[in-house]
Amino acid sequence: MKDLAAYLMDSIRDLMARSCRNVRGNPREVLFALRMARRFRASERVRTRIAQEEDLPVPAFLICSIAAACNLRCVGCYARASGLADEGCGGRHEVLSAVQWRALFEEASAMGINFALLAGGEPLTRRDVLEAAAGIGSMIFPIFTNGTLLDDAYADFFDHHLNLIPIFSIEGGPTPTDARRGPGVYEQVRIAMQRLAGKNLFFGVSITVTTANYREVTGTEFIDDLRAMGCKIIFYVEYVPIEPATRHLAMQEEHTAELARLLDARRATSDDPIILSFPGDEKELGGCLASGRGFFHIAPDGAAEPCPFAPRSDSNVIRLGLRGALRSSLFRRLREETRSDWSHTGGCTLFEHRSEVDALLASLGSCHK
Repeated sequence: MKDLAAYLMDSIRDLMARSCRNVRGNPREVLFALRMARRFRASERVRTRIAQEEDLPVPAFLICSIAAACNLRCVGCYARASGLADEGCGGRHEVLSAVQWRALFEEASAMGINFALLAGGEPLTRRDVLEAAAGIGSMIFPIFTNGTLLDDAYADFFDHHLNLIPIFSIEGGPTPTDARRGPGVYEQVRIAMQRLAGKNLFFGVSITVTTANYREVTGTEFIDDLRAMGCKIIFYVEYVPIEPATRHLAMQEEHTAELARLLDARRATSDDPIILSFPGDEKELGGCLASGRGFFHIAPDGAAEPCPFAPRSDSNVIRLGLRGALRSSLFRRLREETRSDWSHTGGCTLFEHRSEVDALLASLGSCHK
């Protein structure tokens, strides 16, 4: 079994090295990547110190759902299924202010956290929060967006803040993307990519992989088309079957093994684009990386949750801060009790074992969901 801390540190170093090679034709992006690599080495030392002095594991990543509103209604949206995304913020979550998010990002930076993945809802509906994130120069903020709100003004904004990296969510080509996200969405994403490519900016895509599409979206033609459009990084995220009728789309062990082989073959031939997959090496790392082992999720109201697919919480980062959330009873027990032999279908162990998570939460005397 791999040592988790060493693995994550090595992975971040490798990611920054590949990013630097990936943008070598763009001096401004190269200088940015080199500067961030130096800052991340300092962050690594901070996380190590906190782990030693406070006996507190600090993840290198956060996932922050900064918005509860979304302008699309995608089929099988986990955010809507969990009540997280709702127009007018009328669902189970209120939303934090930009000032509150800024304080959290500053705390994260001081703890040595390198990345905060910004999601929603649709994060581009929260320009105020993105402006707050832009001011945290020691962190990188991948923004997972449907892309339909990225206009010329947003392109100019990203051009001035290289630590904000748009990541467009697609399902593959035009047909599957429009089938899930709505007619014409893929074309809007393509135009948004053109805006960013015209400014020579670093951006990427996130693709939900299923048993129906994993071979197509890992194929040479598909990846080369994305590269030609200027895409510099691809996130492959295994489908979580929020809707029971779609369980056949969730990746089984044989599919994930083939997916890993296909992606490794691509990585062996090129760093352009960079390829990342989730959950990836979870099994070799001793089980689920949620609950602060590798990352945790902050909901729009500040609830600290193990991951976006496990919307359960016994703490709130506004009341307790990030340290308090990491020390929460739920996170501590999940770090102790989630095991590498917990079987699961799709990309989230805790989603598959949500009855056990609910039982644990009940035993702690908390019922926040």
